[in-house]
Amino acid sequence: MEIYLGIFLFMSFITLCFYWADKVKAEKGKWRIKEATLLSLTFMFGSLGAFLGLYLIRHKNRHWYFVAVTFLSLALHIYLGYLVYKKIGFLFC
Repeated sequence: MEIYLGIFLFMSFITLCFYWADKVKAEKGKWRIKEATLLSLTFMFGSLGAFLGLYLIRHKNRHWYFVAVTFLSLALHIYLGYLVYKKIGFLFC
C-alpha cells in the first residue's frame, strides 16, 4: 500500500508541475506542453495533481475532456487504492 500511495503522490506532484509549467508558458505565449501529455500524466496516477491543477491553478478547466478524464481517473485511482488496501493493508500498522 505504501508503494501505491508513494507512486500516486509522486505522479500527482509531477502532473501538478506540468500543469503549472503549461500555464506559465501559456501566459508568456511560449511553446506549450501537448494536451496528450497532460492527459496521459493524469491517467498514469497523476489524477490528484491534475485535479489541483484544474481548480487551484485554474488551468484547462474549460475543456470538458480534461474535467472528465480527471474525475474518472481520480475515481479509478481511489478505487484501486481501496482494493490494494483491502487486499494488503498498510504494512506499517
